[in-house]
This record gives sequence, structure tokens and C-alpha cells, in this order.
Amino acid sequence: MARALAVARVRVPTAGEEEYLALIGRLAALLQARGQHLWVFRHPDRPGVFLEFRESADAAAHVAVAPTAEEAVLVRSLRGVASYDADADALWLEVSLEG
Repeated sequence: MARALAVARVRVPTAGEEEYLALIGRLAALLQARGQHLWVFRHPDRPGVFLEFRESADAAAHVAVAPTAEEAVLVRSLRGVASYDADADALWLEVSLEG
């Protein structure tokens, strides 16, 4: 099965960056415990611009498991601190490059 990846471009006001990083770190730890991975990358030349990558073993693992109550609270808090592009919830599936 193809791995699944959600990618989101995120903009965070300078004043909210510390809170954003704390919240996203807590969410990453919760997701890790459920077999998912969350990485965050900072744009080197644009302050407050980040990319979030959330990976699962496959599409079913990514969308079938409802977020826990704690995860849902963190996601709502993140959306209060940061602005996410409209397609932040789009799911991408791995393409096999083997011939």
C-alpha cells in the first residue's frame, strides 16, 4: 500500500511562533504514539512561513482513525495561532517508482 502524506503551508505571526511550535510539538508526540509522523520545516528567507508534513502508513491509517479529543483541541488551537492554506487537508499518496 502507498504511504499517505498531508502537506500544509502555514503562516504564523512572529508573536505566535513560540506557541505554534509548542502546540505542533505536542501534536507530533501524540501522532507518533499512533504510528504517524509529523515534521515541520521553516522557510529560510520568509519569517513565519512553515511547511507541515504528516505521514501515515497508508490512506486508511491517515483518515480512518478519528483524532483523539486531545489532538482535536491541539488542531483547533493551532488554527487559532496560525493560518493554513486552503488545501491544508489534502491527502497525497505515494507513487511507486519501481518499474
